[in-house]
Amino acid sequence: MSSLLWIKALHIAFMVAWFAGIFYLPRLFVYHAESNSAEVHQQLKTMERRLLYFVTPFALLTLILGLILIYMYGSAWFAQSSWLHVKLVLVAVLYVYHGYCFKLLSDFKNNRNTRSGRFYRIFNELPVLILFAVIILAVVKPLLY
Repeated sequence: MSSLLWIKALHIAFMVAWFAGIFYLPRLFVYHAESNSAEVHQQLKTMERRLLYFVTPFALLTLILGLILIYMYGSAWFAQSSWLHVKLVLVAVLYVYHGYCFKLLSDFKNNRNTRSGRFYRIFNELPVLILFAVIILAVVKPLLY
């Protein structure tokens, strides 16, 4: 079996694991922002920290394997794949989102959160929308320019 297919399968598997955490973490932020209990806050601080640090290696492995795939497909393929250029911009937004989660984690850890549960509910939708767009781009591969 081709090593390319193994790398692609691992890329997808790590992406799914990363997204599981990226979908759940803002939901924990919602609960944290809406709770008035010190005990609940302490529990959520632990859960948030563990989850973010657990999924960060998946984000890094997704990136590394994605770059390996681009390298294996070659520069001519990359130049012709306009859908991939858009996908990479969206993926960059996801990495900024992931990094911003560390800032939010710090705010909660230091009791500096000023945002509402509603903000975190909306914040939770961004990766869902990007995931749909990325999947459509990767599967359909539309010619964009």
